[in-house]
Amino acid sequence: MASLLRLPSLLAPAAARPAALLRHRGRCLHTSPARLCPAATAAGASSAAPVKMETRGGDREGQVTPRSTDFNAWYTDVIDAAELADYGPVRGTMVIRPYGYAIWEAIQDYLNVKFKETGHSNMYFPQFIPYSFIEKEASHVQGFSPELAVVTIGGGKELEEKLVVRPTSETIVNHMFTKWIQSYRDLPLMINQWANVTRWEMRTKPFIRTLEFLWQEGHTAHATLEEAEKEAMQMIDVYTKFAYEQAAIPVIPGRKSRVETFAGADRTYTIEAMMGDKKALQAGTSHNLGQNFSRAFETQFMDENGQLEHVWQTSWAISTRFVGGIIMTHGDDAGLMLPPRIAPIQVVIVPIWKKGDEKGVVMEAVASVQNTLKEAGIRVKVDDSELRTPGWKFNFYEMKGVPIRIELGPRDVKNRSVVLCRRDVPGKQGKEFGISMEPSILVDHIKGRLEEIQASLLQKAITFRDSNIVDVNSYGELKEVISEGKWARGPWSASDADELKVKEETSATIRCFPFDQPEGAKKCFMTGNPADEVAIFAKSY
Repeated sequence: MASLLRLPSLLAPAAARPAALLRHRGRCLHTSPARLCPAATAAGASSAAPVKMETRGGDREGQVTPRSTDFNAWYTDVIDAAELADYGPVRGTMVIRPYGYAIWEAIQDYLNVKFKETGHSNMYFPQFIPYSFIEKEASHVQGFSPELAVVTIGGGKELEEKLVVRPTSETIVNHMFTKWIQSYRDLPLMINQWANVTRWEMRTKPFIRTLEFLWQEGHTAHATLEEAEKEAMQMIDVYTKFAYEQAAIPVIPGRKSRVETFAGADRTYTIEAMMGDKKALQAGTSHNLGQNFSRAFETQFMDENGQLEHVWQTSWAISTRFVGGIIMTHGDDAGLMLPPRIAPIQVVIVPIWKKGDEKGVVMEAVASVQNTLKEAGIRVKVDDSELRTPGWKFNFYEMKGVPIRIELGPRDVKNRSVVLCRRDVPGKQGKEFGISMEPSILVDHIKGRLEEIQASLLQKAITFRDSNIVDVNSYGELKEVISEGKWARGPWSASDADELKVKEETSATIRCFPFDQPEGAKKCFMTGNPADEVAIFAKSY
């Protein structure tokens, strides 16, 4: 079994922790009276009498490493400062904090509806799997063996058979399918489970690659190859729509090469996303397993002609690495930036008052606005804490990626209006003054802005992606493009050995053969032979 991972733990002494993970603790040291009480320092509102407050980033200057300086440090800083996750006491593990988990719940909420609409039912399988199950499918055990966590002792005694802590569930699913499937009338059998998975990763990154992570894994059994293929394609389409429409991530769907195909599958389909540092992220996969597992486990059914046949199967999954993809696609130097449709908080209201006697009228107006938005189905939070200044709150909720901030002070109450600030448009350009508190006007305006932000984030990501994919016609061109950190796209019909050569010499892999293919004759840029498809090469997480 692999040796323990060496990730820094935030439970370790401060001197042993990475400096980037300590920066945000500094904000807790600002404890002067002027910074603890909004009544002592804050202006009425942006539209009220001017009183100097913290500027954008003032309280958090130096907290987050700039993306352009060190993307990896920036990513870790944002996860910490936005309170998404923390390192667990076991090296290689991660504690997902409430705000990070809320994003995962938004992903679950959307996908659960889609899974049920397409005929799948949720259930649960044990996380302990007999080692002999893993060994039944040869390519499967070969592919997963280096990542397995194995239990050899239970209840203080050596186990008769080693147990594997679930790395994926194809084997145990097939064991149960063999019991449940007898006839063609039992097909199709389509299930999904939300579960944790353990893989003994040697190189880890929060959300992207950890010893344990959360995911959903769907498993289906069918009477024909055609039905299984239709299912595999249907589910990669569900993932693609989720990425575009909810996460505002313009993924490229396609088929994996033989080298990159899931261990035990005939074909693997994928959605590939370009991160802010131009590396690729495999954001979701769907596998046509053929009859590989059904033959290994003798999962058979009696067809309509009385013949015994092996079932055809699929499996498909999205994990918490998608949260990491959202961070790396949309975040900026001010922190996280969340698409409104998956943001746990869509609107935060920051009340502002200068004098103690102003608090009552401001908070009454805040409560009214909050109720109006809640009744309209908008996810809204009021931060009425008096332990932080309004300026600190502005920066804090920018760090957490809340799409819209409403500022409301005495002058706004008098004018029956609010100030609205967009997270995706920094500075004065993102501020709107004098937005009416009248419920129908306010709700329509905010809903419209939320949709604008959603569309803007997607378009910005599409522009970034398309400007960093370069068409190549030779291996030399590919090397140059990859060395610049971009994605290379070109005709490919070369061998698996040639693909491995590219990986060895450039660290780039075939991310996929996109479903969207150019027409016309093509020649493989590696061999000069005819090619039916173009492939996308990139360095990846």
